[in-house]
Amino acid sequence: MDFFEVIEKRFSVRGYIDREVEQEKLDRILEAGRLAPTACNLQAFRILVIPTEKYAERLKKIYSSSFFSKAPLVLGVYADYDACWVRGDGKNYAYVDAAIVMDHMILAAAAQGLGTCWIGAFDSQAARDFAGFGPQWEPVAFTPLGYTERTPREKQRKNLDDLVRYM
Repeated sequence: MDFFEVIEKRFSVRGYIDREVEQEKLDRILEAGRLAPTACNLQAFRILVIPTEKYAERLKKIYSSSFFSKAPLVLGVYADYDACWVRGDGKNYAYVDAAIVMDHMILAAAAQGLGTCWIGAFDSQAARDFAGFGPQWEPVAFTPLGYTERTPREKQRKNLDDLVRYM
């Protein structure tokens, strides 16, 4: 699949089959996250790889929807707000950097035939407690990772003219 096919075919997956993700595929996904650009190349993020079978009950405290722990793995991206670049107006880029990392991994997963679903509506305190990284580490996003049981439905997207303004 070329890059634009990956973007077009990627969809949010809420149903997974019982099939392990091959280590080689996982490694490529994690490498995509590692290579993601970050402000000033500070790389102030951590990726948490969580086997759902082992941590299913604890994952329910982070995000209670049943599909979250149906995939064999969950990936979490955490940002270090103390070590990240801060813009002149005080805007900390930790959240942006971590989002780029997650997006790279989600697209890498889609390129390898794996499904994901970006989760932002999670219990941040439960996610902090689970990882045990320390108080400066903020959980930013999670995704289940696995083989999908469904085919994608048609995406509803706005027209490009509604989203782009040329100056």
